[in-house]
Amino acid sequence: MITRILSCFLVAALMANVGGAAEPSAHPVPDSPLWLTYKGKEGPGRGKHIVLIAADQEYRSEQSMPMMAGILSEHHGFDCTVLFAVNEKGEVDPTMPVYPEKGKESAFREHHIPGLEHLASADLVIFFPRLLTLPVEEQERIVKYLDSGKPFLAIRTANHGFRGPLPYKIDGKNVDWGRDILGGTFLGHHGNWHADSTRGTIVPEQKDHPILRGVSDIWGDSDVYRTYKEGESLPVGCTALVWGQPLLGRKHDDAPNPQKEPLPVAWFKTWQTSSGKSARVFQSTMGSGTDLRNAGLRRLIINAAYWAMGMEGAITADRSVDVVGAYEPLESGFNYEELGVVPKGPGEYR
Repeated sequence: MITRILSCFLVAALMANVGGAAEPSAHPVPDSPLWLTYKGKEGPGRGKHIVLIAADQEYRSEQSMPMMAGILSEHHGFDCTVLFAVNEKGEVDPTMPVYPEKGKESAFREHHIPGLEHLASADLVIFFPRLLTLPVEEQERIVKYLDSGKPFLAIRTANHGFRGPLPYKIDGKNVDWGRDILGGTFLGHHGNWHADSTRGTIVPEQKDHPILRGVSDIWGDSDVYRTYKEGESLPVGCTALVWGQPLLGRKHDDAPNPQKEPLPVAWFKTWQTSSGKSARVFQSTMGSGTDLRNAGLRRLIINAAYWAMGMEGAITADRSVDVVGAYEPLESGFNYEELGVVPKGPGEYR
């Protein structure tokens, strides 16, 4: 009798193990003091890996990308890894120059992003660099991802993310990161730099696009970028989702600037790789650290992440985009001492 009871318990346990939920897998990237990892909780993104690259010097990506990784992992289930541009001490250092000082060219230091080998396990990369000069081997890791056919997002300064051309050619022609791959590079400040703000308006014809599901009240205190010459438009193949109207100040309810026409601030396209694969691409020229206090903009970017990975069916209008913990981004700018921007270890941005 006892044997029969024990046998029943054993069979029940085995059946529960077969039919039950699988044990959560380990994060695809090992822990390191040089980057941050976030293990995904329950959500549609379970089993998917997103790498976020924080490497600008002006718009506090070192604060915003860990914040976005926290949302994507906690509320949406994605495993996330944040890679940073660091100095020779391994510190996140937005104060590193992007141009050599005249007469001191030999003293100029290349930038360095540890962990780019982990792009190989990424299902999506979110780029936020600015005018980087990277070692060739690091550039090649980025190019390998771009040519893989896997999707990517570009935020704010990413459209002028590298100081020189990447080592990327298709059919013998150099590929331009901003113009060719992203569909627009930085041509200047259409709005007034650090003096006005941007109201995002959804393109009516695209209101039912999954990237815009649940998105409303887009506003940020950064200005509108111009990515094409006056009188022109986004390149063929780019579809605008949001127009950015410059405002007459840096408050949410400031009036539109009647002297400034709206320009696209968010769009999508596909990128054709050297082997003919099609990668989904999304660019938002909004996205400073302070812009991303806006829930509408956060939802836009998170929805774009789902769409880029072909997960648009999982986008809902009500899944949380709330910040996990505190988020107090420093103001944008290059006056580092005044703003309190100093080199720090990656762990201090968790």
